[in-house]
Amino acid sequence: MKKFLKIFGIFVLICFLAGVGGAVWLYNWAAKDLPGFKNITDYNPPLVTTVYAKDNQVLGYFYKEKRFLVTLDQMSEWVPKAFLASEDASFYEHEGVDLTAIVRAFKANLVAGRTKQGGSTITQQIIKRLLLSSEKSYQRKLKEAILAFRLEKYLTKEEILTIYLNHIFLGAHSYGVEAASRTYFARHATDLTLAQSAMLAGLPQAPSRYNPYQNFELAKQRQRYVLEQMHNLGWITTDQYREALDEEVVLESMSDPSWGTGAYYLEEVRRWLIDNFGEEATYNGGLTVTTPCDIKHQDSAEKAVRRGLIDSAKRRGWTGPIGTYTPADVPGILEQGPQDTENIMDKSRLMKAWVSAVYPDKAVVRFGKFHGVIPLKAMWWVRHPDPKKSHEDAPDPTDARKVLKKGDVVWVTVSEAPEAEEGTWVLDLEREPKVEGAMVSMKPDTGEVLALVGGYGFEKSQFNRATQARRQPGSAFKPIVYSAAIDSGFTAASIVLDAPIVYANDAEGKLWRPQNFEGTFDGPTLLRTALVKSKNLCTIRVAQKIGIRAIIDRAKAMGLETEFPYDLSVSLGSASVSLLNLCQAYSTFPRGGSYIRPRTVLSVKSAWGDDLYTSEPEMVDAISPQTAYIMASLMKQVVQYGTGWRARVLKRPLAGKTGTSNNEQDAWYMGYSPYLLTGVYVGFDELTPMGKWETGSRAASPIWVDYRKKVEEDYPYQDFTQPPGIVMVRVDGTTGKLASPSSTTEFFLPFKEGTEPTEMASSSGGEDAPVSDDDLFKQTF
Repeated sequence: MKKFLKIFGIFVLICFLAGVGGAVWLYNWAAKDLPGFKNITDYNPPLVTTVYAKDNQVLGYFYKEKRFLVTLDQMSEWVPKAFLASEDASFYEHEGVDLTAIVRAFKANLVAGRTKQGGSTITQQIIKRLLLSSEKSYQRKLKEAILAFRLEKYLTKEEILTIYLNHIFLGAHSYGVEAASRTYFARHATDLTLAQSAMLAGLPQAPSRYNPYQNFELAKQRQRYVLEQMHNLGWITTDQYREALDEEVVLESMSDPSWGTGAYYLEEVRRWLIDNFGEEATYNGGLTVTTPCDIKHQDSAEKAVRRGLIDSAKRRGWTGPIGTYTPADVPGILEQGPQDTENIMDKSRLMKAWVSAVYPDKAVVRFGKFHGVIPLKAMWWVRHPDPKKSHEDAPDPTDARKVLKKGDVVWVTVSEAPEAEEGTWVLDLEREPKVEGAMVSMKPDTGEVLALVGGYGFEKSQFNRATQARRQPGSAFKPIVYSAAIDSGFTAASIVLDAPIVYANDAEGKLWRPQNFEGTFDGPTLLRTALVKSKNLCTIRVAQKIGIRAIIDRAKAMGLETEFPYDLSVSLGSASVSLLNLCQAYSTFPRGGSYIRPRTVLSVKSAWGDDLYTSEPEMVDAISPQTAYIMASLMKQVVQYGTGWRARVLKRPLAGKTGTSNNEQDAWYMGYSPYLLTGVYVGFDELTPMGKWETGSRAASPIWVDYRKKVEEDYPYQDFTQPPGIVMVRVDGTTGKLASPSSTTEFFLPFKEGTEPTEMASSSGGEDAPVSDDDLFKQTF
């Protein structure tokens, strides 16, 4: 017996040693080439970059995986409890591997004859997702268990749970509980109810199968399971359990403002981020980006640009309906149109309408679910787009039947709303523009860009005409020329000859005969009047006097970045510039002599709140305060008496200058006050004439005024501050000398001290009255 026991003992010892040896071998076999913990301990998952406008309004997001990083204290108390009850109830008891759960899962799967339960802990799930492949093998499971055990020694339970709740995929392109909260319930994770938390916690097992948007009943069943687990564990009371089951779960996705209002601004920020931080950080870095974009300004600017471009297109005539449909197509057309009254009164929003009947005085239409009429008076602008072509089949705006027919699909906007929603809306016939435009509005004191519009619509074209397009500014360049003249001995009262001039280009064998836009000549003209009336011939003579080099040097000193032609045409704005760059140069005038670089990004922070970039205003001295004030005063007179006359409606001290390039290819209006500088550009992307009279005054300045009307009330009344060294003198409008009792035209003008006229005019004549509506076609530059 003793011998048997001895043999049995030896056998047990051998088995034990073999078991230990086998375990050691198995451990070493599974543990070889184990990855390190750096990816977890330095947790840096792909996160959403958030771009903020002013007042913490979200301008948009950049991401490849929709994930927002939140800590446990930024979640509802029910979120971690619900996920633990569903996925790993003994999370705080085990050390990374739950042997009891593994045995329980093994038995359940054995009985079911299939994989019904999993025994992985939350720690193991993190290991599987962040360190190991999805390969199904015993070696991977062993590695997973070993790494889970090790990880529990490196991180706290709270850190592991935080990583899990931020990394888990929860369907609908949402990673982590914060993104899922926004996607399913339109709220942040901190605001989730018990019922909502339980529904989210039911998703990890099969995110697509239990997606409540796709399978609401299955999602409710899974939610019940999670609530039952929480109740059985004693984590919620019976009353809480029942209330959560009875709570109506309303599915709603938090709106994503990306690429809506401010799309061009957002794209400019995206390109800046990639240039400065790289694509990986932009899309996966979870950056927090603050911009000075003001949503009120941005929305007002976009509407003004769209409406102005629509009006410009209509002035080029009618190009016909956008399509023709049969009655069988009507249901589909109506579904595409507006179904509610939200934004329907926006005059910059074009809507498709189907013509159901036409009478001599109107057309009856349907747009979306609404009924409308287009009265004959709304067709006043309809004409053939090419006046040179035959008018035999041209539309006739005196009879609606000669403009539209039943079955036409046309663009419309709302003119008048009915007294009741089910009534008939009065519509305007519109045309979608092909002409493009841009606007930049910035604070001249800080350089903060409040609004940036790069075209008619971002969905139509992503090319940003405010920053990427370079076009000739025409007469909008003249203030730069005249500022150089003021510093070269000219004064606002200097006399310049407005008369024909011819230049010979011997190298090319050509003659250059520059003309004033209106084709007339006024003879001796005050420098002030030459700018107000935008006299090309006066400007060229000024350029001759001060020299081309002085003009180019001044333009560069004011921050213009382009190639300048070294000839007199440069004085008429022949150098191509971007709108944003021209705004930078113009900031010299309201700032009192220094220009400021426009800023679209104020700060960038990492996902953990570390400062990565902070923008500071960059100012560069360019001209003297006295010259800046003189130019601002003269450009105020452009508004009061010249082509900027439309801005007078704002009843504010405003300075501005229109610009039009050759053949009306480009139209500009640059206008500013001490607190806000706004520039507008209009033109085709191809160098194509917009048509006679499509000038800075007619095409661009109405857009400027439309925008400024909506934001001007936010600023107090403020005039430009007169610096020391300036004297104001009343001068004769004809001679430039001191005004006398016999002067018929007088101007109150600024001078640098010591340059003011001292001799009184003996006689005067002529007029200089404000521009009337009838004159708007005559004074364009």
